Amino acid sequence: MIVTCVHVHVKPESVQEFIKASTANHLASVKEPGNLRFDFVQQADDPCRFMIYEAYESDEAAAAHKNTPHYLQWRDTVQTMMAEPRKGVKYNILQPVKIK
Repeated sequence: MIVTCVHVHVKPESVQEFIKASTANHLASVKEPGNLRFDFVQQADDPCRFMIYEAYESDEAAAAHKNTPHYLQWRDTVQTMMAEPRKGVKYNILQPVKIK
């Protein structure tokens, strides 16, 4: 199981557009083979900060996500909306958990 948390800081004027684009990416990503979880959340005390929690069954499934049409569209669409480059942090699961 591969978990990545992607932290994104969005320009204030782009928040609603970012939410729209990221929601579309989320809806398609949860249907991917090997996807266990794909959450898109907004920071409670700063509406310009978001996190995407991605859980995939394998490195291969996580890598395949980066080649899907919906991810590539999201990446290109939100690029200019970010106040700084997004940061993806990979995590190791220390104990098995049932996500679905």
